[in-house]
Amino acid sequence: MTTASPALPDDELRETLDLLSTVMASVSDRVDAQTEVLDRVNKTATEARQAAFAAKAQTDPKAYGALVGETIDGKIGDTLIRLARFAVDLGQQTMATERVLKQAEEDKLAVLRQVRDRENRAERLKRALPWFGLGALVLALAMTVALPRFLASNSSTCAVIGGIWRTTTTGVDACVFYVE
Repeated sequence: MTTASPALPDDELRETLDLLSTVMASVSDRVDAQTEVLDRVNKTATEARQAAFAAKAQTDPKAYGALVGETIDGKIGDTLIRLARFAVDLGQQTMATERVLKQAEEDKLAVLRQVRDRENRAERLKRALPWFGLGALVLALAMTVALPRFLASNSSTCAVIGGIWRTTTTGVDACVFYVE
């Protein structure tokens, strides 16, 4: 059997209750202070988590590559367009130059053909020249013999060459030259 402990007097009971309420208030203040600290730690952790996600997004290679690509496209896009236009212009100039060079080559070949044709004609003339000379000599000899006879066959030309037109005893007209 157990015996019950004697009851405390009222003054002690009041004092114990006061002590308990003081301890309770102190514990409550400490819990409130710890709650504030935990709230600050929680807030700091949330901010740190948000900062980590932001840092991760900024260091994401795909997102960073896309951002760099957009920046480069914006900066050098005009330059690339100008380079493309320059390439097109250069191609057109090259084709024009090729046409001019082809025409110049054709003109050169035409001039060379003309020179060759002239040289061939000159060569043929050189080969025929001795025959022309021989022909001219034969003609000169023939003219030396035939021309005076031809000229002497007409009264007007007879007077030009210094002769006199007379009728001979046989009745034939002739050009006569008298020596004095």
